[in-house]
Amino acid sequence: MKVFPQIHSLYIANLAGKPMMQIERAEIIAGEGIIGDRYAAGIGAFSVSKPKIRHVSIITLSGIADANHQLPTNQYSPFSAGDTRRNIVINHFAASELNSLVGKIFYLGGLAFKGTELCSPCQRPAKLLGRPDFIKAFEARGGIRAEALESGSLTAEDLLTLSIEY
Repeated sequence: MKVFPQIHSLYIANLAGKPMMQIERAEIIAGEGIIGDRYAAGIGAFSVSKPKIRHVSIITLSGIADANHQLPTNQYSPFSAGDTRRNIVINHFAASELNSLVGKIFYLGGLAFKGTELCSPCQRPAKLLGRPDFIKAFEARGGIRAEALESGSLTAEDLLTLSIEY
């Protein structure tokens, strides 16, 4: 039986620096992002200093697991999905497969998104968590940012599908 990539979990933070909160349903507004998230509201940590398309950020569950395997044994606790500060966590998809969606159109729960850039691990989550190992652990598996091309709702278990022109 073939297993398809799907949304594992959804997160938002309503203000810069606040902990990510898991949500059951994400209401997406095209051209903005997730209602209630700091970047959709234009108040994320990098909203002014690094104006880029930050509608949603996506990471894979396997990328988080791989990052946790990079940690020295028994020295640090594992990173949770919320620790990554990404909005959407995808299951049954490799970090390298997600990375390949930069510049491409794909669908989550039938809503169109376009991958805009890699989310290279940065100092922000490392500082908020007090975990300098974050940057090294998430190298090449930090996820991607994407532009919301359509409005609608997303829930856990919605599928990730690729555009025909992929």
